[in-house]
Amino acid sequence: MAMLETIKKTLLAGVGAAVITKEKVQDALEDYVREGKLKADDARIIADKIAERGRREFEELSHQTSVKAAELFNRHDTAVIARVAALEARIAALEAATSAPIAPTQTRNSEP
Repeated sequence: MAMLETIKKTLLAGVGAAVITKEKVQDALEDYVREGKLKADDARIIADKIAERGRREFEELSHQTSVKAAELFNRHDTAVIARVAALEARIAALEAATSAPIAPTQTRNSEP
């Protein structure tokens, strides 16, 4: 469970960084508009393109992270399944060894 929490926190930190970056980009573009170096319409277009690219990159990163996490969990599950199967085989062997028919012992009165 701790690994899953770490992954969640890492992704959330990435989202936070993306939001901060978007705000900084918007601030910079607004500065260019105020200085007359960029038209407001162009600034909006640029901001939209940057936001869209960031969204696509985040989605791709999220997908890759999900795939890697699934691979890690499946690898762990496979190891656990193998260990359980080995233990079940050992238990079956022990049960077979202990359930072998035991010759009846004779009592003093020859009663079984």
